[in-house]
Amino acid sequence: MEEQDKKQKYFKIVDENIAKTGYHITAVLEETNFTPFSYSTGVFDNFKIPEIFISGLGPNLSGELIKKYVDNYKLNDVPINQTLKDFTDRFPVVFIQVKNEQLSDYVLSSIRHYGKRNYEYIQLVFPDLKGKFPNENGYDYDQEILGNFIRE
Repeated sequence: MEEQDKKQKYFKIVDENIAKTGYHITAVLEETNFTPFSYSTGVFDNFKIPEIFISGLGPNLSGELIKKYVDNYKLNDVPINQTLKDFTDRFPVVFIQVKNEQLSDYVLSSIRHYGKRNYEYIQLVFPDLKGKFPNENGYDYDQEILGNFIRE
């Protein structure tokens, strides 16, 4: 199958998922010297909250977190720069704002979906295995922080 055919087939799946559930989750798996990441497409259109980007977690956990994000915040305000201890029972999280330009190498399905239309993104940031966040001394985890990490 040609590369163009693969892309068209993939984008058809993205469009079908958005039509069926309101959003699609893209997961890019870990490789040598490459941090895995996942992101949503369609959330901004259908639920009036920013799309979400997660770096450093596998596809299953990222998928759970994206679903929980949509379920918890659709058509509501998303708490930005606040430590949320009860978002998941696994670890606290912080949602930070990310400029679309910072994601241009990552969120290709969203770039295609929205075209020239406006959309927004946030990033879910989580602590390392010792409970330290990126701005704390001794933080040690492979998570790309694309926005300005601020925590209230």
